[in-house]
Amino acid sequence: MQIALVTGASSGIGRAAAVEIAKRGIGVVLTYGRNRQGGLDTVAAVEKEGGTAVALPLDLGASGTFDAFRDTVTGVLRDTWRRDTFDHLVNNAGLAHSALIEDMTEDTFDLLARVLLKGPYFLTQRLLPLMADGGAIVNTSSMAADSSPEPGYSAYAAMKGGLNVLTRYMAKEFAPRGIRVNAVSPGPTRTRLGDDGFTRFPEVIPALVARTAFGRVGEPEDVGALIATLVSDESRWVTAQNIEVSGGYDL
Repeated sequence: MQIALVTGASSGIGRAAAVEIAKRGIGVVLTYGRNRQGGLDTVAAVEKEGGTAVALPLDLGASGTFDAFRDTVTGVLRDTWRRDTFDHLVNNAGLAHSALIEDMTEDTFDLLARVLLKGPYFLTQRLLPLMADGGAIVNTSSMAADSSPEPGYSAYAAMKGGLNVLTRYMAKEFAPRGIRVNAVSPGPTRTRLGDDGFTRFPEVIPALVARTAFGRVGEPEDVGALIATLVSDESRWVTAQNIEVSGGYDL
């Protein structure tokens, strides 16, 4: 059985990706940050589909914990699947914060950098020895890095832009092992990012819908389905790509 590790899977795109991957018969190690119950709920959702999942805590902004996390993953792989390696890594965990450049603090900037760029960089580095050849990595980026700039998202978009560059370098460096690396860039999607912004500010939704060709905002399952496709053998000839998942936002 193949195994995927999905970070930030206690809700939203990460949960959808974990469930969609499990539907393809792939075991899932998933991580959660502060929302332990959400992680357990994702495990239950995977098991409802007949799959197997294990939830582990991970603070993506604390790279000093990554060695211990790798050791924990090693034990889970051995105890749950009798394997020493896993096949696919989905670097999905993240956070969002908006502030104009004139109002951005260094502490907030550094937090975004640790979670959105440094975290995926060094977590991937630490987990590489556990990855089997011929697998796949998917990095969750954002349209904010490439689309028309929205005031307030300079730091967030800059980190996601860095992740897009990192995706191409990972694809180049890991190609000798047959590991494919791609990014997905969601448009406006109904997740809990930005302190559950869509729930707190529903008035922003009609304007987003009006700018989307398909006439609605994205759902986590829309993105999760593509992530599951990218880790599958169906995408065996796809690497170094950044795929927009937006329903035609600003088309």
